[in-house]
Amino acid sequence: MRYIEHQQVIKRMNGRLLVNGIFKVIFLAATLLALLALVILLYRIVTQGAGHLSIEFLTNFASRFPEKAGIKAALIGSLWLMVVVAPTSIILGVGSAIYLEEYAKQNRITSFIRMNISNLAGVPSVVFGLLGLTIFVRAMALGNSILAAGFTMSLLILPVIVVASQEAIRSVPGELRDASYGMGATKWQTIVKIILPAAIPGILTGSILALSRAIGETAPLIVIGVPVIIQFLPAGVMDTFTALPMQIYDWSSRPQQEFQTVAAAGIMVLMAVLLFMNSIAVIIRNKFDKRY
Repeated sequence: MRYIEHQQVIKRMNGRLLVNGIFKVIFLAATLLALLALVILLYRIVTQGAGHLSIEFLTNFASRFPEKAGIKAALIGSLWLMVVVAPTSIILGVGSAIYLEEYAKQNRITSFIRMNISNLAGVPSVVFGLLGLTIFVRAMALGNSILAAGFTMSLLILPVIVVASQEAIRSVPGELRDASYGMGATKWQTIVKIILPAAIPGILTGSILALSRAIGETAPLIVIGVPVIIQFLPAGVMDTFTALPMQIYDWSSRPQQEFQTVAAAGIMVLMAVLLFMNSIAVIIRNKFDKRY
């Protein structure tokens, strides 16, 4: 048997350790750079917008005077938008994932469908805005209503939910399925009682991330013609509305420095809504995290 020289082993190991240390420093620097940019952004937003946050800011409508401008219509409009987007996208997304993973035959057609769903997750949001403008606003004559915007945003985040739900369902151990079938359960009973409860953490994580993207998107709303400023609250899904991203976009595009402060306060409100949504997701995910 031919043995490798000890000095040669040490030389090669030292080279590998050096390369490992270099890449470790590079990755650490990239992480710290991203965190630094995030801290600077948060610091600027908080320092600019904290002074403008008040009860009046949350209860006033938009105004051409910065000191009177509020975010009431945009906040309520965003909540109305989520009322349409959340059930539509989650029901369709999870249902599609269940069919593709549990019922569809594994052939070239289903592989083609999966590949296209993954590709749709990376399509720019303005493309979905054009699709929503063509189908929901004009063809279905829904106008720039909450329903049209909700369906458009559902199309935007649907591929993300489908892919996340597929991965969550696929990660459920096969032994659980076999044990359920061995006890005499049907396929649907196995899906409802075994697979879905075990996959809820992954499904919720993907769904909340997708909903967070939907509530912060501006381009599709601009394309379908959502107004920037309204002086009333919507009473139903067929009413015209505005949303937080649209209101923030309008304030930040104005030349007056005072409106930049108002826009920063609006961003803080939007971040608070996102944190609230993610907190709910964490609570539910932790509750169902250990089911097997």
